[in-house]
Amino acid sequence: MQKNSSKEQNRQKNKQQNNQQGEKDQGHYFFYTDQLTVGYDGKPLIKEINIQLKKGEILTLIGPNGAGKSTILKSITRQLATISGTVYLEQQLMAKMSNKEVSQKLAVVLTERMRPELMTCEDIVATGRYPYTGTLGILSSEDKEKVRAAMETVHAWDLKDRDFTAISDGQRQRILLARAICQEPEIIILDEPTSFLDIRHKLELLTILKQMVLDRQLTVIMSLHELDLAQKVSDKVICVHGEYIEKYGAPEEIFTSDYIRRLYGITRGSYNADFGCVEMQAPEGEPQVFVIGGNGSGIPVYRRLQRQGIPFAAGVLHTNDADYQVASALAGKVITEKPFECISQEAFEEALRVMETCREVICPLQEFGTMNARNHELLEIARKKNKLKN
Repeated sequence: MQKNSSKEQNRQKNKQQNNQQGEKDQGHYFFYTDQLTVGYDGKPLIKEINIQLKKGEILTLIGPNGAGKSTILKSITRQLATISGTVYLEQQLMAKMSNKEVSQKLAVVLTERMRPELMTCEDIVATGRYPYTGTLGILSSEDKEKVRAAMETVHAWDLKDRDFTAISDGQRQRILLARAICQEPEIIILDEPTSFLDIRHKLELLTILKQMVLDRQLTVIMSLHELDLAQKVSDKVICVHGEYIEKYGAPEEIFTSDYIRRLYGITRGSYNADFGCVEMQAPEGEPQVFVIGGNGSGIPVYRRLQRQGIPFAAGVLHTNDADYQVASALAGKVITEKPFECISQEAFEEALRVMETCREVICPLQEFGTMNARNHELLEIARKKNKLKN
């Protein structure tokens, strides 16, 4: 009951902030929705969606599978009828704009698999120019140059003569992005654009989008599953969970470890908002290994022990150390010290007690300074007791 009450309070707060902001400077927004409700067959799935975006901003939708991210994107692009509310594009009601008018301003890259017959990749990209051609859809030399430029932007010109149905999912995604770029939109909407891409092409795609945002004041709305990328590339983030938008704000407000855990219902493992990464569940049981780490040196050791299912302890770590972030998620016990403080006698003795109960000690740390000098003492004690593992 308390959890539901908290969610309702957050919803009312977001609604009030959105309404106040909308009333104040709605005219400054390039794209916005007003109390939009979306769903299927007249049944609401998500209610009272209020999006406000200026030119040159990136909005990312995050949330669990099936929460309704794709439904929102399909609704604001008119591929799915809205239940209530309105969508505005450059101060115009989108419902009253012609398809050609919308296509000259808005491009869409959705996840549905296209299966066109006998079309090359260049043919697919060329369809992005149709909003600007005549009835027969004949491309001018200028249109053809824009097709080539768009394909080169996504590093896909070498695919121009390939059958679109015969290329990989990742290559298709790049071709569809090229088609959207070729359309010269002012706003582009993408549903999970990085899903089929390897890490190189994920970064290239988002870099291209970000550069277009900076160079052309392009507005971007997209859904992403990769939280680390969403955290780094977005200006604003919408959290889709339940009947209402749960949170809407800057990445710094959204991406906290506790909130992401609640949003996705994480019960095994954890999400580290500072690192923008997930960690597996810590091994169960009493620590068998003691790791003397620090300055990032312990992180690969912690993860290796976790993979092997070996419970371990770590220390003494300053709480501002990079090692602490991972150790706190994976270690059964972490002995800590305050930032910028020399390791205290109390912390040293606690670490020594825990180390005594472990069958072996690993020390990936190579250098010791004033602040962690007591860790060198732990190392020497472990060596004398033949517990040190190379």
